[in-house]
Amino acid sequence: MSDMNPAVALPGGARATLRRNFWRGVWRVLKRKPSRMAGAIIVLGFAFMGVFGPLLYPDQLPRDDNALYAPPSWAHPFGTDFEGTDVLALVVTGAQYVLLTGLVTAVITIVLGTGVGLFAGFRRGRWDSVLMRITDMKLTIPGLPLLLVLSTIWKFSSAWEMGLVLGLLGWGGVARAVRSQTLSLRERGFIEAARGLGLSTTHIIGRELLPSMAPFIAMNMLIAVTGAVYAQVGLFFLGVLPFEANNWGVMLNLAVFGGGALTTTAALPYLMAPLLAILLLTLGIVLVVDAMDEIFNPRLREE
Repeated sequence: MSDMNPAVALPGGARATLRRNFWRGVWRVLKRKPSRMAGAIIVLGFAFMGVFGPLLYPDQLPRDDNALYAPPSWAHPFGTDFEGTDVLALVVTGAQYVLLTGLVTAVITIVLGTGVGLFAGFRRGRWDSVLMRITDMKLTIPGLPLLLVLSTIWKFSSAWEMGLVLGLLGWGGVARAVRSQTLSLRERGFIEAARGLGLSTTHIIGRELLPSMAPFIAMNMLIAVTGAVYAQVGLFFLGVLPFEANNWGVMLNLAVFGGGALTTTAALPYLMAPLLAILLLTLGIVLVVDAMDEIFNPRLREE
């Protein structure tokens, strides 16, 4: 395997050509398997729902006291809830909180975990020991009990707040994984050459190591989104967080504990709608990660 750095400086025209070839390769990989194309469409669909979904409905969703727990119909594809509100509208408008929380969590997790892992793995020695001890202490903090304590003083009404807390609790594993990758890459020829040229640590990490690890980091970011979705939905479902925001976890809690969806069929559509949304989002991310594995790893590309 060649030790040439894939991120070596290129003229503007060459970089533009490289970008075009990359996106053409992405398109070929997606077209090769319909499941991958379906995954990309699902993820883009949820992204569109999170950004524009709330704009399709009024701030106060209409209620119909004469249609409580109405069965699915053309007017209400997933029926209505205990207040006569359209369940599909609740899923669409509740997606923004869930998806924004997942995005904020993933960004914080990746930025902190990648930064700590890269620096510790490259510098080694005392810096490595200090940063890894901090990481180990972070990994020993029990997330659920801490969130239970925080919920007594913090309402988590904002997706930014929830994402911040989940991100600060979730970067340790990424830091450990990135450090392992960095320890392997730092012995490669192009890193030795960069050090021999006297390039700064910041330059070597930012321009040499980071691009080589971009596929690994991108896949971990997508996985972090699913982890954040499960974490927040689970917390709201268990009722440990105040119902200050409309999201899928609140819907699941109200369907099971308020509507008795596990014992009666009346509230079953109210339960199934957010579950279906979570499953579809997870499926889309898994299929996209499968495509990314081939996009960034030439050894996996089929001829």
